[in-house]
Amino acid sequence: MDMDDCIFCKIVRREIPALTLYEDGDFLAFLDIHPQSPGHAQVIPKKHYRWVWDVPNIGAYFEVVRKIAKAQQKVFNTEWILSKIIGDEVAHAHIWVFPGNEAKGDKNDLEGNARKLREALTNK
Repeated sequence: MDMDDCIFCKIVRREIPALTLYEDGDFLAFLDIHPQSPGHAQVIPKKHYRWVWDVPNIGAYFEVVRKIAKAQQKVFNTEWILSKIIGDEVAHAHIWVFPGNEAKGDKNDLEGNARKLREALTNK
């Protein structure tokens, strides 16, 4: 896939809007627009890699995933956080991170969930 056509690269370049939860020099976390549960996030490298296993600083990548998971636990009052690494939906490395079904909150309140998660991430 050409990086110009990659939807996640377009999100990184701000050509497509996303509800950003976390961003640093290498990684971006944002809410999934088709959430499985409240706060369902995608965590991606900003640079285009096809597979999660191709990301050179994979340890730093998983540290970001952990930050998101810990914020979800706090915000949605659950211990059960799921993660999925499949990679067939979008040809850009991505990790799904989302609370289990017993999470407290409305999965469709994207703006509210993004705000709560951002607050949890900045007020550790």
